[in-house]
Amino acid sequence: MESQFATSGLAHVWTQGDGVTRTVALVMLVMSLATWIIILWKALDQRAQRAQAKGVESFWHSADFAEGLDKLGEADGNPFRAVAMEGREATRHILHKDGHNGSPPMRQLHDTLDVSDWVERSLRKSVDDFQARAQGGLSVLASVASTAPFVGLFGTVWGIYHALLGIGAAGQVSIDQVAGPIGEALIMTALGLVVAIPAVLGYNALLRGNKGIVHKLNRFAHDLHAYFVTGARVTAGGDARVLPMKKA
Repeated sequence: MESQFATSGLAHVWTQGDGVTRTVALVMLVMSLATWIIILWKALDQRAQRAQAKGVESFWHSADFAEGLDKLGEADGNPFRAVAMEGREATRHILHKDGHNGSPPMRQLHDTLDVSDWVERSLRKSVDDFQARAQGGLSVLASVASTAPFVGLFGTVWGIYHALLGIGAAGQVSIDQVAGPIGEALIMTALGLVVAIPAVLGYNALLRGNKGIVHKLNRFAHDLHAYFVTGARVTAGGDARVLPMKKA
């Protein structure tokens, strides 16, 4: 029994395989490592972003905008803080609150735009930037999920081809001599599925997580737009007015 295990399995496939077989095995190993690294990296990012989203409601109960930014959390990788700051800068800029050395700022082309449109464009740009960053790495998972089974199948076909050549050169052989090499070649197909399945599941889970965070970010941006344009947050009912931004 021990001799059978010594002459079969992954170790035997590696030692007895040629350059193509080993290359296929290394490619699938790289795919697997990339898949798990991306899944863990993006999962940690989404966990942090969901925690940051909890500070949105506290933001609206702040005495002023500066305090609200503090309640949103640190700036590094915080999409909610980035959207709030983008909206603030857009509002200050179009309302000519950022003069130079006390002199009135020169008129610019965007001065003909409506304040609401300008702020909305700026907020949308910040949300789109976050979506682009959030999609980073997901294309790798999609590529691994779609190609790993075929890479494994190629390794199986190549292994069967060489196994049949060896069997043909040996002449008459028994069934156990045939089953061993063919079974080892089929391991490559199994490895392809082992690599592809986590990539598919990880891609779907991360995509669903991104959609939830973007939904919350869009709602926050909508409320910010109303705040910067009208001075009040849009709600279904009740008094939702907040204090205006203090001038710098």
